[in-house]
Amino acid sequence: MKKSTKTLRTEDVVRNWYTIDAEGVILGRLASKIAMILMGKEKSTYSPNIDGGDYVVVTNATKFAVTGNKMEDKKYHHYSGYKGGLTTRNLADMLERKPTDVIRLAVKNMLPKNKLAAQRLNRLKIYVASEHEHAAQKPTSFTL
Repeated sequence: MKKSTKTLRTEDVVRNWYTIDAEGVILGRLASKIAMILMGKEKSTYSPNIDGGDYVVVTNATKFAVTGNKMEDKKYHHYSGYKGGLTTRNLADMLERKPTDVIRLAVKNMLPKNKLAAQRLNRLKIYVASEHEHAAQKPTSFTL
């Protein structure tokens, strides 16, 4: 009797919707859990070459927690490509200017750097308020 391993096909992928409330959750732990859900590693049918992850809706995106002095010490760099074009901002300034980009960048850096990363990141929906527009998809609450 031959036993074979079942492999997931892209046609057989079932995507679920999850909501995560970021209030009071440490940023790194939040980002790593979101990255695992987006990759599909929580499922028993995980395959690294198939994009089998789920959708994640993050609410209260500015109310996460950080430890230590990361609000002033954590730096975000952006280089325009021109001489003297390096812009450096700290975490507090990023939360004022682009509050959703903090979580998006943290999750992006925790995803594998391959062709599937952009597709996975597109399934991440981030909202500053506690309300979101994805109630029709009936997302289940995910606690950390």
